[in-house]
Amino acid sequence: MFENLSERLERSFKILKGEGKITEINVAETLKDVRRALIDADVNYKVAKQFVDTVKAKAMGQNVINSLKPKELMVKIVHDELTQLMGGEPAEFKIEGKPAIILMSGLQGSGKTTFSGKLARKLKSERGKRPLLVACDVYRPAAIEQLKVLASQIDVPVFTEEGCNDPVKIAKDAIEEARKMNYDLVIIDTAGRLAVDEKMMDEIAAIKKTVNPTETLFVVDAMTGQDAVNTAKEFNDRLDFDGVVLTKLDGDTRGGAALSIRTVVDKPIKFVGTGEKLEAIDPFRPSGMADRILGMGDIVSFVERMQQNYDEEEARKLQAKIAKNKFDFNDFMSQIAQIKKMGNLKDLASMIPGVGKAIKDIEIGDDAFKGIEAIIQSMTPYEREHPEIINGSRRQRIAKGSGTSLQEVNRLLKQFEETRKMMRMATTMNPLKAMRSMKKKRR
Repeated sequence: MFENLSERLERSFKILKGEGKITEINVAETLKDVRRALIDADVNYKVAKQFVDTVKAKAMGQNVINSLKPKELMVKIVHDELTQLMGGEPAEFKIEGKPAIILMSGLQGSGKTTFSGKLARKLKSERGKRPLLVACDVYRPAAIEQLKVLASQIDVPVFTEEGCNDPVKIAKDAIEEARKMNYDLVIIDTAGRLAVDEKMMDEIAAIKKTVNPTETLFVVDAMTGQDAVNTAKEFNDRLDFDGVVLTKLDGDTRGGAALSIRTVVDKPIKFVGTGEKLEAIDPFRPSGMADRILGMGDIVSFVERMQQNYDEEEARKLQAKIAKNKFDFNDFMSQIAQIKKMGNLKDLASMIPGVGKAIKDIEIGDDAFKGIEAIIQSMTPYEREHPEIINGSRRQRIAKGSGTSLQEVNRLLKQFEETRKMMRMATTMNPLKAMRSMKKKRR
């Protein structure tokens, strides 16, 4: 996501490298490159021009203060303006009413059904809500079944009416069911539709009027670029939705939709989807997205993602095992599972400042831990609990059973032992002393 734009902006800022001050000439040259980069990223032309004009106005006349270099000053101005372009502050997501009602809208294939499941999971686990998913897509084959499959994974009920082809009636009946069964959140998944299809647009407008939702969200595939912005504008003219959800931001997208949609549609982006897994959903943070575009990572989103998958009780048990030097391969596998729950690994790594640029050409798939897991699963239960007994013959057996080489098994065992030592040191002394101790041992 945004890799090409990030690289282009980085090249643009190099024009200012070594300059003693900001001048009209070097600013104009830099911003000419910035505008090209934005347009190549499929940002709306008018939005790109307005953005560059605003940056230029703010950059001119600025003195380079203290040790701040012209390039650094320009990066800060561009960062601040990118943040404002995408909305400034994170948008509020309202969950009010008994029940609170969320209505999904968008084109077919934009990811509404998957996002409905993701949102139900998030609000159930983080806000303690009792959600009811409503299947109002009566047109697409297997749409209802897809919603049921997603719902079963997060233990959430789905409201359907067999034989009923009236989405307005289904939505109305679902609200009554929610009140009767004490569900405090209703998420209505609707059929995909084109803005030019008057009959379908009238239908979703009727659903909205009937159920009076707390939030109406427009779900859009970020990979469609500028077309996504145009479609959002057409839907908003008819529906007056409350916010946008950008899906597939982990894909090969140029990012133009994220940068243009707030200005063109004048509605905030509220959530982003960053993968197929039900955990892959984040609230949209304009400042964090600006950080990532400029290659600075997004450490706030990284920490939030970690907190969502953090189990205090498990952490306490793990700390006790580490202190007694009892950390074993079963614990190691549990930690891998926790990391995998956090979503796409490359997307996760790119949130860490400085890492995104370093791994831009490296493919990190969801099977990145496959070899490690195969090796551990080829161990006997006793070997996993007592790694110290794994001698030469056992290593050869494990390598053969896991379809890996003896060198790979040896490497994992060595890395595991070093990790175990470091973790134990961290529980018995402050981190700085632990680091110094490890450095001395390496010498």
